Amino acid sequence: MARLHDIVIDCAHPAVTARFWAAALDGYSVAPYDDAELARLRAQGIAGPEDDPTVLVEPSGGGPRLWCQLVPEPKRVKNRLHLDLVSGAAEAEIGRLAGLGATVLARHEDHWVLADPEGNEFCLFPTAS
Repeated sequence: MARLHDIVIDCAHPAVTARFWAAALDGYSVAPYDDAELARLRAQGIAGPEDDPTVLVEPSGGGPRLWCQLVPEPKRVKNRLHLDLVSGAAEAEIGRLAGLGATVLARHEDHWVLADPEGNEFCLFPTAS
């Protein structure tokens, strides 16, 4: 039986998108770059982490990893798959996410639809605190 391992986000600026999701999600951070990884990037002609075409965002505990991957084409239509987030303080979380670069696209009766800095939609649902 298969299990979810990674979620891949296509984007124009992987490092920026990775930093957004690392800050947006509790317990996630951009994977550190060690000397071996920096050498690997340089060998491929990549100046450093800011230009890395695939940036990993790791959970500190369980859960899927996020890969932010460079693609040449811009986002044109609504995502066919999106993330649903929950927060016990949804109104405050909307403000925090907007401060990180998210855009509120719509408010529905039971949730908000937002977009990350690349325009990828995601939803935020309130939970009982």
